[in-house]
Amino acid sequence: MDKKLIPQLGDSITRLGYGCMRFPKLEDGTMNFEEAVRLIQKGYQLGINYFDTAVVYHGGDSEKALGEAMKDYDRSTFFLADKMTSSVFQDEESMKALFYKQLETLHTDYIDYYLVHNINRNNWQKYKDCHVLEFLNEMRTQGKIRHLGFSFHDTEPLLKEAVASNKWDFVQLQLNYLDWKAMHADRLYQVLVDNNLPCMVMEPVRGGYLANLNDEFNAKLKALDPEASIASWAVRFVSGLDNVAVVLSGMTLDEQLEDNVKTLGNFKPLSEKELAVLSEITDELCKLNDIPCTGCRYCMDCPKGVDIPEVFNVYAQWRVFGNSKRFVSSYENALNHNKGANNCVKCGLCAKQCPQHIDIPNQLARVHALYLEEKAKIEAEEAANA
Repeated sequence: MDKKLIPQLGDSITRLGYGCMRFPKLEDGTMNFEEAVRLIQKGYQLGINYFDTAVVYHGGDSEKALGEAMKDYDRSTFFLADKMTSSVFQDEESMKALFYKQLETLHTDYIDYYLVHNINRNNWQKYKDCHVLEFLNEMRTQGKIRHLGFSFHDTEPLLKEAVASNKWDFVQLQLNYLDWKAMHADRLYQVLVDNNLPCMVMEPVRGGYLANLNDEFNAKLKALDPEASIASWAVRFVSGLDNVAVVLSGMTLDEQLEDNVKTLGNFKPLSEKELAVLSEITDELCKLNDIPCTGCRYCMDCPKGVDIPEVFNVYAQWRVFGNSKRFVSSYENALNHNKGANNCVKCGLCAKQCPQHIDIPNQLARVHALYLEEKAKIEAEEAANA
């Protein structure tokens, strides 16, 4: 596995990091603990040395699995990343208690890369009011945190404010070739470059959206390299950026883990020709999918049971692939499990938590209306052909 020495940090980090956010689930929706532990250990054995978790991932089970998976390995051979999440603590006292609990859960005396989680316009003041930065700076001084940073899902002005608010060691951003244009991620990345802050990348494949495109786009990429997976293009794009320290991928399956290790284990930057083709595809994708959901699930759980990311994923597949029957069938699967957009009461709780600032209630209503429209067309066609 290729490693990259990050001068500002003094660490050699593997280009690929394990994002512990999307492990396999059991039928009841809880994380498959044994599979998660196995996948983490397999990643380590394949050479990955950076593992990123958070207390909100899999309801806390992600931290537990990571702690269990790594407890018997030489602590000096890997890096742990964890986060302080605003929704989990109520005040300064509970915030501090959470940090010490995380050390215990991870079976460690220190955390290599610790992040103030998901700084945005809705939680930034809470982090200030609870003196989170002051406490974490003290933990860094004491050696319980080696490097302190934050993850970010918001606009450029707030990013600049957050960067200027503290002496940070790194920042974690959502970067991929689609958001580079569609969400102006290039501007956010440049803020880090200007401030000499290494960038940890999350959502390189945009929640799986860039892992499989339509036939036209797939063919363009396969013409350049028939052996490369579609997802590998997204991974190579972000890893080729000079200021990127590590690319985090939430790998649910062995095939995803193995493909990413293959891609970044012997890294080859994209050529000018390859970048040009990706740029053309990005322009077309920007025209197609107008709901920028990454499937991060920060909006969940919905009090009315709507599976918001799944509804938007079904819509995104329709926009890219244009298969109305598949769209109707997939959406009806959500309806049959009482998880459809028809259950939305527009309480707005989800929109407040959305890192992409999607107007979720109105977009859900639009997807449901589209379903009714497409279903009516299909039924009319079937009746005409009967």
